Amino acid sequence: MTYPIPTELARADIIIKKSQFIAYAKHIESRADGLNWLAEIKAEYPDARHHCWAYQIGHPERASNAGMGDDGEPSGTAGKPILNVLQHKGVGDVMVIVVRYFGGIKLGAGGLTRAYSGAAQAVMEVLPVAQQVAQTDIHIQASFALEQPLRHWVGMAEGLVVQVNYGEQIEMQVQVPSVNLDSFQGTLNGFSGQGCAYKVIEPVSD
Repeated sequence: MTYPIPTELARADIIIKKSQFIAYAKHIESRADGLNWLAEIKAEYPDARHHCWAYQIGHPERASNAGMGDDGEPSGTAGKPILNVLQHKGVGDVMVIVVRYFGGIKLGAGGLTRAYSGAAQAVMEVLPVAQQVAQTDIHIQASFALEQPLRHWVGMAEGLVVQVNYGEQIEMQVQVPSVNLDSFQGTLNGFSGQGCAYKVIEPVSD
C-alpha cells in the first residue's frame, strides 16, 4: 500500500510571547538520515535555545520507526506534541524540527505544548506531499552487448539503474515501479535467449 510522503522542504514561523518558533518539515528515509538533518539545522541555528524534533518512518497508520526529542525543554512538552501532530496527518517518512529562540517570557508546560504543536501544525499545512511510488529491486546478469538495450528498457519502465558491476558479465542492480514490474519482466524474458538472467529481490516499500 502506498502512502503520501513529503516532496519538498517546508518552513513555517510562529511567534508566541516573544519566542520565535521556526518549524521545518521534510522527507527522511531512516533515523540516521533524520539525525544528520538535525545536525545540519543545529549548525544553521547555533544560537537558538532549543532544536526539538519528531519523525515517523513507514506507513503513517503503522509507522515502522518513530522518534522524538525535547532538546532541553521540559519532558513531554516539545517532541511529543510534534509527534502527535505527525500521527494525525497521514504522511509517512517525515520529520519535523522546531527551532526555538527564547523571547524572555516563560510559557509553562501547557504553553510550550501548545506552541510546539502549533508550529508543527503550521509547517505540515504547507508541506507539499505526493503519493509514494512503490519500487521493486531487480538483479540482472547479462552480456556486455545487452547493457545499453537494458538501460533503454529500464528507462522505458520509468526505472533507475542503481549500480553496474563489470566482470565476465555485467551485473546490474535496477529499481522499477512495482506497477511496471510485469511488463519489465516480460522484456527481460525476451532477452533470456541472449544469456540474460534476473532475480526479483523484494519491494523497496509496501
